[in-house]
Amino acid sequence: MRLCPSRGAARPPAVAVPLGRPPASRARGPPPARFKVTPDTPAADAEALAFDALGRIPRDKLFIGGRWAPPADGATLPLIDPRSGRAYGAAAAAGAADVDAAVAAARAAFDEGPWPRMAAKERGRVLYRLADLVESNADEIAALETLDVGMAISAARGLITPAVADTLRYYAGWADKVHGETLPVDGPFWAFTLKEPIGVVGAITPWNFPLLMAAVKLAPALAVGCTAVLKPAEQAPLTSLLFAQLASDAGLPPGVLNVVPGPGETAGAALAAHLGVDKITFTGSTEVGRLVGRAAASNIKPCSLELGGKSPLIVAPGADLGVAAAAAADAAFFHQGQCCTAASRVFVHASVYDEFAARAVEAARARAVGDPFSHATQQGPQVDAAQFGKVSRYLRLGREEGAKLAAGGERVGTEGYFLQPTVFTGVEDSMAVARDEIFGPVQCLLRYNTLEEALSRANATPYGLAAAVFSNDLDTVNAAARALRVGTVWVNAYNVVSASMPFGGFKESGIGRDKGREALDNYTQVKAVAQPLRDAAWR
Repeated sequence: MRLCPSRGAARPPAVAVPLGRPPASRARGPPPARFKVTPDTPAADAEALAFDALGRIPRDKLFIGGRWAPPADGATLPLIDPRSGRAYGAAAAAGAADVDAAVAAARAAFDEGPWPRMAAKERGRVLYRLADLVESNADEIAALETLDVGMAISAARGLITPAVADTLRYYAGWADKVHGETLPVDGPFWAFTLKEPIGVVGAITPWNFPLLMAAVKLAPALAVGCTAVLKPAEQAPLTSLLFAQLASDAGLPPGVLNVVPGPGETAGAALAAHLGVDKITFTGSTEVGRLVGRAAASNIKPCSLELGGKSPLIVAPGADLGVAAAAAADAAFFHQGQCCTAASRVFVHASVYDEFAARAVEAARARAVGDPFSHATQQGPQVDAAQFGKVSRYLRLGREEGAKLAAGGERVGTEGYFLQPTVFTGVEDSMAVARDEIFGPVQCLLRYNTLEEALSRANATPYGLAAAVFSNDLDTVNAAARALRVGTVWVNAYNVVSASMPFGGFKESGIGRDKGREALDNYTQVKAVAQPLRDAAWR
């Protein structure tokens, strides 16, 4: 699956307009007849589906121990429509007491409940049923994701929601294939290993792909018999809450999955440091990842981290510039640039730099920005005011430091958090736009002369999450794939991902791997067992 496929022929840019209405304006009765979200679905209908789905979620409650419960202190999180910047409701906010309750429920479900003791094949069947429920509710989930974070509905429905179901099915298949080994040892002994679930998992997920990141962490943990407490980002709680209900409907026993949205500094910090949690898994910024890692280390708790990136994309001489420019635009601007893998540093050989820059500018200007509920839209709003402000500051800083603004760089419309896809040319490695993770629709073009130079500069960053090389020369491809200090290298493509492909980073981009068989190691521990053979004398 490609998370940012080329969209084909350019569309004229759309203009963002104030949209949205509070769910209170809709009748509280049963939802209208269901329909599928397709490229022909009007934006207003997709928006209506989101608010109807919103009515299915008890947003004033947390999901703890298999039931919906109000937060202990009654705290709430505002739900902000990124298209307008206005609140349309609120959701429950967990505090430390709620995290305590959720961990206690997960602890009891692990220590005393059926889930870890269930036949592995039966756990797999529950996950298969959950995947089916995600698939049958895919339109509502996609619409909620668009409402929550401004993700283009075409991506939410066509890419992200299917990836959630695929991830669940992939690990459902692994449930009965996790096992130990027999070991050769000296003497008349039989020795073997057991791979056992690690226990209670605390999963802290980001706002950019809320449900997909939850599935990537929960599916392998649940498959091996762990129980979990999920703390979704406070900006994006909705699909995680709906997922909790679907998991219960699929047959997950009470306490196996608990969902406690809340601020990172309270709910997230309490979960990361909790003595009742056996393992922490976190996806987010490197800055916050350091805090999570320290909190986990204080209790000698294993912690896997998928953190930030400043991914390079190298365009070699002889590459197909049309393919490379289209892929680079998608790699930089997909989901408003709010991707840890975003290719914000594009190293272009001097012999093709000017032609590539012209193509990059054309691709950025042709990208449709507007209402994310419209299938014509390729780029919606940034997630919130803070992210909008951060990206806007970098747009100013790039110009101040001497980069040339070749395309974009401005706000779209007067409401909400819409920004133009932006291309800077003449960028130097020392500039902040080339060093820092911006997490916005900003593409920086840098000139290079030799492959060795490009690889050295690409690696000259504290990050090491992903990279790409565009070349028709096999020696160039092989040299780059081996030299780039990153967790994933794409060749003549970008953001090709699969549940079967391990994903994670080198250096400050993280510790451990999500996805693939490797992710199962995050949630299991090995126990060695030795015993004498039947007739062996015990000495």
